Amino acid sequence: MKWESAITQFKLYLKLEKQLSDNSIAAYLNDVNKLKNFALTDTALLPDAISATQIKDFIYQLSAFISPRTQARLLSGLRLFFNFLLLENKIDSNPLDLIESPKISRKLPDVLSLEEIDQMIAAIDLSKPEGERNRSIIETLYGCGLRVSELTNLHLSDLFFEEGFIKVTGKGDKQRFVPISPYTQKYIKIYLQHIRQQQKIHPDFTDVLYLNRRGKQLTRVMIFHIIKDLVKKAGITKQISPHSLRHAFATHLLENGADLRSIQLLLGHESITTTEIYLHLDKQKLHETLRKYHPRA
Repeated sequence: MKWESAITQFKLYLKLEKQLSDNSIAAYLNDVNKLKNFALTDTALLPDAISATQIKDFIYQLSAFISPRTQARLLSGLRLFFNFLLLENKIDSNPLDLIESPKISRKLPDVLSLEEIDQMIAAIDLSKPEGERNRSIIETLYGCGLRVSELTNLHLSDLFFEEGFIKVTGKGDKQRFVPISPYTQKYIKIYLQHIRQQQKIHPDFTDVLYLNRRGKQLTRVMIFHIIKDLVKKAGITKQISPHSLRHAFATHLLENGADLRSIQLLLGHESITTTEIYLHLDKQKLHETLRKYHPRA
């Protein structure tokens, strides 16, 4: 079986059977293409002939350039590819079954406080047209706990303000309704009425909520640059990304008494295990919980 044929069929499998998003599919295909380039350069091996030893050699070559976490993600992608070949009866066993993923130390991410989020918003230059847009973006990311891709894919037709919800399209094109507070609605309305209405909008993006200066959909990279610039202007020294606002949303809910199951539904996590790993609890909070609820405390 040739690499091109295997990769094409794998792509269809990810799209039709696994129903993954375009971004996830691209990441998996990138992993497989790296192995393909290694196999063809080294010994011209086909996917149904490659062994665990050769895959270990491939990972070893990359280990000088990528972190253990990236290695683990790469192995996960390759494991899925060879499981697909196994399902298609192209191979007899998965060579990744004999390879352990590297041990990864779990580092708790930096959590933005409400004060720091307010500092970021205060750093926005509202005299510029994009200022109101950027404030609305920050408030929506934090107020609704959205992923960046969910924010950039928001449409005007997804806003149900009278009902108090927005329709969000998450990973694998799975949709959920997320409550939106009047506070967050207010800043979206300001952006819509005072900025977006004045723009010349590209015909292909008339229903997209957040637009760039050219009237087209904002990209994930652009959101990253907006957040990075505001963090710097606000004088925040933590490692912050757009995802930090989603993390703050979940952490602040938990710290104020929200139950884990509700947070899971709001975030759109399939498994509550993901939510448990995702959330940050500081040691002081754990001590307070023990003192409050344990009969021997």
